Amino acid sequence: MWSGRRLFPLLLLALLPGLCHGREPVPGAVTCGSVLKLLNTRHSVRLHSHEVKYGSGSGQQSVTGVEASDDANSYWRIRGKSDSSCQRGTPVKCGQAIRLTHVNTGKNLHTHHFPSPLSNNQEVSAFGDDGEGDDLDFWIVQCSGTYWEREDAVRFKHVGTEVFLSITGEQYGHPIRGQREVHGMPAANHHNYWKAMEGVFIKPSLDPAKHDEL
Repeated sequence: MWSGRRLFPLLLLALLPGLCHGREPVPGAVTCGSVLKLLNTRHSVRLHSHEVKYGSGSGQQSVTGVEASDDANSYWRIRGKSDSSCQRGTPVKCGQAIRLTHVNTGKNLHTHHFPSPLSNNQEVSAFGDDGEGDDLDFWIVQCSGTYWEREDAVRFKHVGTEVFLSITGEQYGHPIRGQREVHGMPAANHHNYWKAMEGVFIKPSLDPAKHDEL
């Protein structure tokens, strides 16, 4: 009969190959292909877009922050700079460049050198068609570990203009009364921390051909 003392080393040896070669999944990581809402931790509003265009600046689709947690226009899909660079179910690394595609309109989170309407920071818009825009759609995920963990507050730094995705509290009037201005700021501060919230997260998998929703 096997004793617990003799069985434990054998179990450890069986686990070691996967641990040593980094083949274990990362259960708490945000993964490519996941659809989620992003909460600004300072102002408690979720990143949002809708078919309302800015009346100034670029005239592109507006991006705002909303308090409601159940608004379907607050879902964003995590994608890479190209589809091959962020395969479905792959954990997103800290320092990786991604695209955030608005699920309901197919436009990408975007910024450029236009002033934002309320604070005169840098305008953030939603741009492109069916998930395809341009090089100003790329954002670097800034976090402290190896991967973007769902429990962590992270920053998004724009690749092209080096601003941080931010909210400072300015509120719109008609036709989007009460929604907050989202903009780009040049400095990292407490206004540009975001946390993954509600959504469909694709499980990391040892087999890249097999992925499940949590």
